[in-house]
Amino acid sequence: MTEPPRHSIVASARLLVVKVGSRVLTGEDGLLDPGRLEVLGEQIDSICREGRQVVLVSSGAVAAGMGRIGLGQRPAELAHLQAVAALGQSCLTEAWERALRRHGRHVAQVLLVADDLQHRARYLNIRNTLRALLDYGSIPVINENDTVSVEELRTSFGDNDRLAALVATLLGAPLLVLLSDVAGLHDRHPTEAGATLLTEVPRIDAAIESLARDCPAGLSKGGMASKLAAARIITEAGSHCIIAGGRSPGVLAAICRGDPVGTLFPGRDVAMPAWKRWLGWSADARGTLRIDPGARDAILTGGRSLLAAGIAGLEGSFAAGDVVSLTCGGRPAFARGLVNYPATELSRITGLRTERIADVLGYCPYDEVIHRDNLAVISRD
Repeated sequence: MTEPPRHSIVASARLLVVKVGSRVLTGEDGLLDPGRLEVLGEQIDSICREGRQVVLVSSGAVAAGMGRIGLGQRPAELAHLQAVAALGQSCLTEAWERALRRHGRHVAQVLLVADDLQHRARYLNIRNTLRALLDYGSIPVINENDTVSVEELRTSFGDNDRLAALVATLLGAPLLVLLSDVAGLHDRHPTEAGATLLTEVPRIDAAIESLARDCPAGLSKGGMASKLAAARIITEAGSHCIIAGGRSPGVLAAICRGDPVGTLFPGRDVAMPAWKRWLGWSADARGTLRIDPGARDAILTGGRSLLAAGIAGLEGSFAAGDVVSLTCGGRPAFARGLVNYPATELSRITGLRTERIADVLGYCPYDEVIHRDNLAVISRD
């Protein structure tokens, strides 16, 4: 008898990235609840005893900082918010350490900003460090370095859901678990009468994204919209995602048994190579190429390289070897890749057939503007 897809997915997942949201870790007073960390710590230990490895992406630094200095309300000003996060980081890490130490395990705090993953050498160093920590039997506890992250300076991930997805792609983890204060994705807002939990979503499209109706309030930066964006990243990369209620008793154990809890987002059949995962989501794009529908179809359905003839226009100032995004028809970027020509030269050969490049530039170092080996598809909508 063939195993159900969910059972086969979780059975083969030896490495899990588990993101725990602020609302899962806090009580009704909005402050960190050590009891909830202990419950989750017990489940994490049980998973590790099965021979699996777990990487935690944990929110809760602001809540921990508020509790430490007796604040009753989340600060609104950026500097004060970052200060409270700095005060809470050590408390959050120590709370996880206490929750896991009783099971003979230790945690390792890892603070990241977006720049850490955008640069290839630092990206690889982080991956090697996390793998070494796992080899030691430690539980990496990852969080954004809120003290120095500034969204306007592009050093911020935006939310820990995206950070968790990027960590999962960095490690090639087959399963990302996003623990939320709701049981998963519903066919309408979960507070509405008759709302039904969707146990599996084969594909994230506009109709699915429209189901995310977030209510901005409280301690959490993310919401269902950010979780769907994270699920889109991980499933396009070829791994799987489950969004589930973090307050449900034994939720992680149930997930690892293959029980139908939460919402499963199965990944694509073929896992994306590590190099393309970095290109697709972590590298910093320096410009944008607007391409025609024919070139887009050739890339999506034929796995072809991008030629100058398929480019309708470009934006940004980039050099050869930089990462650029590909768009078509005014829609969001559907691919990213390493460009072989600088913007100054590419603007002169846009729309030209390959055999005419040498006539315009005086030389033709590459037939392809972006070779398919250096091209990562990030959306097929």
